[in-house]
Amino acid sequence: MAARGASTGQDTGQPLGFLVLDKPAGLTSHRCVAAVRRAYGLKRVGHGGTLDPAVTGVLPIAVGAATRLLPYLEGAKAYDGMIQLGVRTTTDDLEGEVIEQLPLPSLDQACLEQALQTFRGAIAQRPPQVSAVHVDGQRAYARVRQGEQLELAPRCVEIHQLALLAWDASSGQLRLQVRCSAGTYIRALARDLGALLGCGGALASLRRTEALGFGLEQAVALEQLQSAPPPPLQDPLEALAHLPQHWLSEEQLVGWRCGRAFAADPGLTEILPADQA
Repeated sequence: MAARGASTGQDTGQPLGFLVLDKPAGLTSHRCVAAVRRAYGLKRVGHGGTLDPAVTGVLPIAVGAATRLLPYLEGAKAYDGMIQLGVRTTTDDLEGEVIEQLPLPSLDQACLEQALQTFRGAIAQRPPQVSAVHVDGQRAYARVRQGEQLELAPRCVEIHQLALLAWDASSGQLRLQVRCSAGTYIRALARDLGALLGCGGALASLRRTEALGFGLEQAVALEQLQSAPPPPLQDPLEALAHLPQHWLSEEQLVGWRCGRAFAADPGLTEILPADQA
């Protein structure tokens, strides 16, 4: 475990921590990870939550041994998105093929607020057929590319916050702020909102503003990876600040590093050697 403020592994001298990338449109999350690997000279790099190529915003990337911590980070995510009503597409966003265009009903802000209430809290959501969901060992999008038509099973997700920021009746576009659990598809939200309103809907644009406890204020542009040295990494301990923490004696720390269990004192607060407390 790295000491407070460290961005390199204590034993290897290799980079260790989190980089919060402000992903630009047009790039896959995989290509962003490849850019981080080149910048820090490491193969051991992983991201926390795929973003579609058209989506911008917060992409947390774990560097070095910090990849082990990804499952323990906060799962909630936040988005700022635009939804286009009056259209249905194959991908539930405007990147896909248009299936149907429908006239816009007469809607005001009160009607939209009433419709949005349906999606607040715990809901069953059917993922888009063009998605990374596994179907019989294969990604759904790969099966769709092979010509299959899929109807994926609904999954339970939770939308903690759903705020209407703007509504343009002339264009049929509305802007939403969403805070939700991991696994929520904003494309599916756009599709289902349009279906509820009887006019179809598709995601027009999306920016992720928060993921795994990191926000846009911590994010760096992809271009900064080309500088020397690359941007400093976020401290792994800060990324875990939401979890219960406990002191370890030097003896316990040695055992913990070897995989041995210990009885934690609930009154203690950090996993650090006693002489570093």
